Amino acid sequence: MTTFAYAALWTFVFSIPWANLTANSGVNVITKLMGIVAAGLMVLAVVISGRIRRLHMFHVAALLFVSWAASCLLVFQQQLPLKFYTFLQLALLLWIIWELAPSKGKQLGLMMAYVFGTYVASFGTILLFRREGSALRRFAVGGGDANTLAVTLALALPMAWYLSMTFRRPLLRWICRAYLPVGIVAIGLTGSRGGMLVSMIALLIVPLTMTNVSPAKLATVVVVLGISGALAVVFIPDTIVQRLASTGTQVEQLSFSGRFTIWVAAVRAFAQKPVMGYGVGGFRGAVAPFGVDQVAHDSYLSVLVEEGMVGLVLFLAMFAAVFRAALNLPRLERRFALILLATLGVAMLPLTIEDYKQVWFVFAAVLGLAKAHMVGTEGTVRRVLPSRAAPLGRPVVVPRRLEPMTAPRRNVEPGAAP
Repeated sequence: MTTFAYAALWTFVFSIPWANLTANSGVNVITKLMGIVAAGLMVLAVVISGRIRRLHMFHVAALLFVSWAASCLLVFQQQLPLKFYTFLQLALLLWIIWELAPSKGKQLGLMMAYVFGTYVASFGTILLFRREGSALRRFAVGGGDANTLAVTLALALPMAWYLSMTFRRPLLRWICRAYLPVGIVAIGLTGSRGGMLVSMIALLIVPLTMTNVSPAKLATVVVVLGISGALAVVFIPDTIVQRLASTGTQVEQLSFSGRFTIWVAAVRAFAQKPVMGYGVGGFRGAVAPFGVDQVAHDSYLSVLVEEGMVGLVLFLAMFAAVFRAALNLPRLERRFALILLATLGVAMLPLTIEDYKQVWFVFAAVLGLAKAHMVGTEGTVRRVLPSRAAPLGRPVVVPRRLEPMTAPRRNVEPGAAP
């Protein structure tokens, strides 16, 4: 049962980057269907086994965040908006990933699913450029938001590079490495200034993980990055290059494509209701008196205005819990996790994506990877028993449960793993 549930979860993660291709009247059909199947099978597996994993502090913070959002809506006697139901579904997604992917191998599998999904979105964007290059100025597969697509593709850059250094099969390694040129070209075609900056942060994973490497691996890196740059120069049109080059001017003029005006209005609205905010989905109504009728274009300001200071503290507590867990990883995994979190943190500055699956999946993936390393990737621990039990001091593999469960603990023999 768990195997089928994980397969449904894998398909769900695979569909996240290109969900717009299968959207029907605003509903992402495949993503919704696979999410429902994974949730149902996971619940069934939990009922059959009678055991669940102990939740992490991150999950507690996430539950408090969603609960606070619900309490704010009840105080203001508002109807539950669609965004609140999205938060409920995302909280369920965290639990599904936590239950179905307890090992490092399964976490890597979900990251690979995300990278495969970004391949679909990248090739779709490139094909759109080939078909309608003269009619459009910016390109995003499925007619979605170009800025959001750029961030979605950028988050896969550190994942793909880390997987290329982790997998043992050469084919999988090269598939992951090949995403860098493909993803960079697709990100460039979106014409997203924020996507360009986020990609620069994501690509820091390359030099930070290339310490003490062989000349052959270093040459591979140079070739991959060279191909990425060459393809970007060939494919990205001059109009998009000029748009990306205007980033410095936007910063100097404090314009940010009109975002600065929105941010000023958001701060003024927050000052009127600093504790509980205006309720989930209430940002536009909050800034309307100040002559603004747009979303926040900043995830942190969006949470601050809609759920007040308490909501923002809980949201940042989720970030802090994952960050703290990432610090306990080995060096390679720790650098990957921190770069991925930094990429996500910066990506949320110019976009309102606090209720997007990509954001919460990154949280769940980093936390799952950290927890898997804490308990052992294969569910065992290595201990050196006394010389009578292990001659010559050779390590003995002693089985141990992956996680403390809610079921009563069994009696163990003296000298066995706790």
